[in-house]
Amino acid sequence: MRMHTQRTERKFLFLLGSARTGGNTEILARQAAEQLPAGTEQQWLRLTDLPLPDFEDLRHEGDGSYPAVTGHAKLLLDATLDATDLVIASPLYWYSVSTATKRYLDHWSGWMRVPGTDFKPRMAGRRLWGVTALSGRNPADADALAGTLHKTADYLRMEWGGVLLGNGTRPGDVLNDSAALVRAKEFFTR
Repeated sequence: MRMHTQRTERKFLFLLGSARTGGNTEILARQAAEQLPAGTEQQWLRLTDLPLPDFEDLRHEGDGSYPAVTGHAKLLLDATLDATDLVIASPLYWYSVSTATKRYLDHWSGWMRVPGTDFKPRMAGRRLWGVTALSGRNPADADALAGTLHKTADYLRMEWGGVLLGNGTRPGDVLNDSAALVRAKEFFTR
């Protein structure tokens, strides 16, 4: 049984995982965000602007706890815990999430072990969404990306919102994917 967030007001955190500013995935995420009710709080963070170091697994060293989170990681941790809805907007890179997105998710493993953070219980009941643009026409190409995000949501007892898929190779191409634009209009409201 899933826990539901007790908050009545939703706060969306959009995590942009692309190596390119204004790419097709970001365009599609912004199209979907435009449909949110007026006044819905939104925070947009570009993961490449907040680089994280490679994740270091310390579970089996000392007492298995992690040091306090600082710098960009602290900003991302605070924003993550402050949101009711997390939107991972990552282009499809080699059939999965981008490097910056994967690194961010890897850091969740450490955040679960930082004393006093209570990351895992605090994530329960929040909602995780995905947005991606792919260059091929086969939606199954994004199965690994969707699976990564869906399993992450399940592990943390988060609600799973699904993945909004769009097609686009060259910058702006997703605006020609009329089916994706229709799906974007109702993605966060269904």
